[in-house]
Amino acid sequence: MTRWYPLRLSTPVRSHVFGGRAIAERLGRTGLPEGRVAETWEVSDVDGAGGTVEEGPLAGRTLRDLVTEHPEELMGRGWRGERFPVLTKFIDATGPLPVHLHADDDTARRLEGQPNGKTEAWHVLAAEPGATALAGAKPGVDADRLRAALERGDFDAVLRRLPVRAGQTLYVPGGTLHSFGPGTLVYEIEQTSDIQQSAMPWRMEDGTELPEPDWRHNLDMLLAEWDPRPRPDFQPGLSIRVTDDVERVICCAGPYFALERWRAAAGATITPAVGTAMILSNAGAAVPVGADGWTGTLERGRTLLLPAALSRVEIGGPADVLLGYLPDLDRDVRGPLAAAGYGPRAIAALGPSVSGRP
Repeated sequence: MTRWYPLRLSTPVRSHVFGGRAIAERLGRTGLPEGRVAETWEVSDVDGAGGTVEEGPLAGRTLRDLVTEHPEELMGRGWRGERFPVLTKFIDATGPLPVHLHADDDTARRLEGQPNGKTEAWHVLAAEPGATALAGAKPGVDADRLRAALERGDFDAVLRRLPVRAGQTLYVPGGTLHSFGPGTLVYEIEQTSDIQQSAMPWRMEDGTELPEPDWRHNLDMLLAEWDPRPRPDFQPGLSIRVTDDVERVICCAGPYFALERWRAAAGATITPAVGTAMILSNAGAAVPVGADGWTGTLERGRTLLLPAALSRVEIGGPADVLLGYLPDLDRDVRGPLAAAGYGPRAIAALGPSVSGRP
């Protein structure tokens, strides 16, 4: 019998050209390599970039091992899958991200030969004054007009530019053209996938110029995977007062993931219900964590994966933490929000599928 405990996983780091030092300097993350850090993949089961347990009896086991061998203990009763379904990252957009998109599920299977696409959401941890994001096409933009604007690099002619503020969240369906930055620090939750199509004539990894035939091929693929319909907007989330000293904010939700931000005052305790695996990432000062006899500290800018087999998790205040998971939408989202007095329209704003729409 495996004795389950909160899992610290290795976190692949990406040094893409838009990154800087904000994850270390603004978020307080330690142990990062020198130089540019664009992304830390907090919990990842992406092929070739999966996490490995770093401590305890399961040290050295990959997340893929645990998914394959212990699906119900990790994810909850009745769950089966070939990989851990949720990917989370800290992203430093010191510079602007490339304008790009990720295919939705159907398009990923049809054009990319992948089992699923990538819907994602961004929760803004910090943003400089005047920071903006691009998200979705303007009404009336067709493929010909989009291609011409992308070839010119005139993104504002065809894409919606939105103001970015700390504490808000944007749910980005697969197929949506998007970008954010500069001056933005984000926590991202998404489907487990690394597929994308970029509109830029340069490589995201190092900024080197693409040969023109490669760039034009990328534009062809991007247009084939583009969905002109989504026009997402930032949302503040919906707050549930758990106690006088504990607040739960549901930031976004849909069939692929939900993200919550919990805050607790000094002396208070956060005790989230553990019905599935939960990704616990710390946006504030270091906090004590206890679970089924295990005790430890979750440092600022760090993450624990909480298996479903844990019977109880306690996070001591003062705390400011993020919880991501694969939800049962009725049990975990719609029910609690309706009980707190929110109507269907407010709940639907958390994500285009939380109200039952595809």
